[in-house]
Amino acid sequence: MFNFIKKAATDVAEKATGKDLDGDGDVGEGSIGGKVADFIIPPSKARETKLEDGIDMPLSSCDGNKKSLFIGINYHGQQGELRGCINDVNNIKGWVTENWGFPTDDEHMLVLTDDQEGDKSPTRANIIAGMRWLVEGAKEGDSLFFHYSGHGGSVKDDTGESDEADGMDETFIPLDYKEAGMILDDEVHAILVAPLPEGVRITAITDCCHSGSIFDLPFTYTIDGDLATVHEVDNRMVAIKAALSAGKALFDGDKISAAKHSLSAVKAMYAHSKGQTSQADTSGKPLVVRRSLADVIQFSGCKDEQTSADAHIEGEHTGAMSWAFMEAFEQHGKELTYTQLLGHIRQLLQTKYTQVPQMSTGHKCRMDSAVFKM
Repeated sequence: MFNFIKKAATDVAEKATGKDLDGDGDVGEGSIGGKVADFIIPPSKARETKLEDGIDMPLSSCDGNKKSLFIGINYHGQQGELRGCINDVNNIKGWVTENWGFPTDDEHMLVLTDDQEGDKSPTRANIIAGMRWLVEGAKEGDSLFFHYSGHGGSVKDDTGESDEADGMDETFIPLDYKEAGMILDDEVHAILVAPLPEGVRITAITDCCHSGSIFDLPFTYTIDGDLATVHEVDNRMVAIKAALSAGKALFDGDKISAAKHSLSAVKAMYAHSKGQTSQADTSGKPLVVRRSLADVIQFSGCKDEQTSADAHIEGEHTGAMSWAFMEAFEQHGKELTYTQLLGHIRQLLQTKYTQVPQMSTGHKCRMDSAVFKM
């Protein structure tokens, strides 16, 4: 029974991606599992559900409206108090204003820090409202900027759908997290990524622990310590392979959501064959493949499993990632490709810190030729 379920799940994934994932020479064909796959994803729909890399999708000209959101939380008086997060906001805010022309009036810039009160305090509700404000009315040519400096976390994904190969959700930790809860990566993606149309760019810097995939983007880039080799990971394929190894089913969050009900039978059969009944166990969950129409670029201070340093540099408390990001431009100028920028950030950090910075994108990126802009 297990082999049948695994084959069915494999064929479903092959139909969705158009790739021969199990190396049998067929793409979801030639088995009873393939018939199940045809029922879940009809052949007429198979072409629609291919995993496109989006490399030829239009990018933002960044000559339209510019809006920015800054969040800095020191957690004054709380356990785990930080020292450099408000400094990070002030420094990055000055940098984007002076170098990239982001206006500072209330219609274009919002700053949430815990030395402020009321609707400028970085509570969960205010952060959610701020994220919605940032993307509201965005259109082709616009450039948005998001900066978060504070605590980040990682929690078990207990939803009915798992979009994480490791079964964990990454989180932002607002000032009032004890009462109001954390902000999950699912929420971040739903608010800051999913609603944006083509031709909009959002650039994000997340200077917090466990922040690598907090935007839930399909492509991730890291650079080796030799500063010469860039590694690209298609997180969708990682998720698919994780699904296959566990006998899970894969469905696309947009185009084949109707397959949920058909797949539930496959999931139930697999769970029964393994004696699993807990809904919190990711073994029986489908993996949702996130996609982005907009031009989304996230720089994170570390990988999901790592922590990000609250540092003391040049006489000032600061987040190591926020400092390294600006310092890379200070030392090497504005005309940097993404490969160069990621390499310079890694070089600045690796002399003192174990954290490995990474970049995630909504589309496949031409790292060596695309020049940073926003």
